Amino acid sequence: MQLIDKLSSIWAGHDHPFLIHAGEELRLSDIVAQTPADLSAVRSGDVVALIGDFNPRSIATMLRLIDLGVILVPLTIETRHQHDYFFDSAHVDVVIEDGQVSRREHGTRHEFIDALRERGHAGLVLFSTGTTGRPKAILHDMTLFLRRFETPRPTLRTLNFLLFDHIGGINTLFHTLFNRGVVVAPRGRTVDAVLDTCRDYQVEVLPTTPTFLRMMLMSGAVPDRIPESLKVMTYGTERMDQPTLDELCRLLPGVDFRQTFGMSELGIVRVKSKARDSLFMKVGGEGVETRVVDGVLQIRSSSRMLGYLNAPSPFDAEGWYDTKDVVEVEDGCYKVVGRISDVINVGGLKFMASEVERVALDYPGVNLVKAEPRSNPITGQHVELTVQPVDGQEVDKAALMTFMKDRLQPHMVPKRIRVEAVAVGHRFKKA
Repeated sequence: MQLIDKLSSIWAGHDHPFLIHAGEELRLSDIVAQTPADLSAVRSGDVVALIGDFNPRSIATMLRLIDLGVILVPLTIETRHQHDYFFDSAHVDVVIEDGQVSRREHGTRHEFIDALRERGHAGLVLFSTGTTGRPKAILHDMTLFLRRFETPRPTLRTLNFLLFDHIGGINTLFHTLFNRGVVVAPRGRTVDAVLDTCRDYQVEVLPTTPTFLRMMLMSGAVPDRIPESLKVMTYGTERMDQPTLDELCRLLPGVDFRQTFGMSELGIVRVKSKARDSLFMKVGGEGVETRVVDGVLQIRSSSRMLGYLNAPSPFDAEGWYDTKDVVEVEDGCYKVVGRISDVINVGGLKFMASEVERVALDYPGVNLVKAEPRSNPITGQHVELTVQPVDGQEVDKAALMTFMKDRLQPHMVPKRIRVEAVAVGHRFKKA
């Protein structure tokens, strides 16, 4: 059965909207009836870059492309400066934007794409969002990717905060489609726009990032501007800090805070927070195995990607994937304390950048922080700290340094503190 037919069958007899976009309530039938781009020039097995967002036309075009059996590459205008690189890395044949369809001639092939074509399966290409190195093109078999949504699960009215090209955003879209839920597109991704959208449309679930939650907290919007409809706030894509989670839990006792965890290479894995105020989580689910090797989490998943299109395979001979996440283990639960790249070594004494950041976030008037290693001719490395104040406030560097010296071991104390904006990308992760 084609995807659109399957979804139409699931929604048969249910008259509530699936998507709320720009104030308009649209049922699945309204979405399917949208006039998509002219796809007459698109062939099964083509690699198709769809530049869009969670709007009716983009969603309708996406569903039709999947039914055509293409390898889909969802992109957004926010990454336009990288599009040529993405097109080349994913071997894109067709680009669709604003209803316009154009073919690209590249003359290249890839064994993973050829294998999907031979099976007659649609595919999905997502790009890694790491802050080091060039993004990797991650290829999934769309048939296997969608299979996980066929088990019915409860759904709540959800804001689609995560982007059109992000595995979390795609997951929210299909979870809602397969479970007859309601997804709400935000008017914008500022604190004010997100909270106003949640209030106006009685949103129950806000999936977001730790950085955005910190920005929301420091804006003064918590608790007074948080709508009563919000029952769950989920956070993922980067490490959460305990001070922010503690303060959110204190100010919003009626909201359940849940950590998410997943990598585009592995698909979304099921996670259960140990408690709403705990950073420890159970990681697993059907077809997922975990282990810790030298303090680093490794995962083996049956829903993993086929492979990278522009890099060597990251899996070992037994199929284990090294997440590069340094974890603590407690009662069978994991807490991510940082990435391998976040380990700082000062004179042979190793610690995580997050340990320094946690202390800095306790200082009054601090909004965002980032601790980074710098080369040192004597100790090998030392710590430097960037601090972004809350809007309208100032941070006294000398007083902050004293504060940190009182709370950190000497080798962990920053050698330099800069008071300036901490870079935050369009995905609301610290760059």
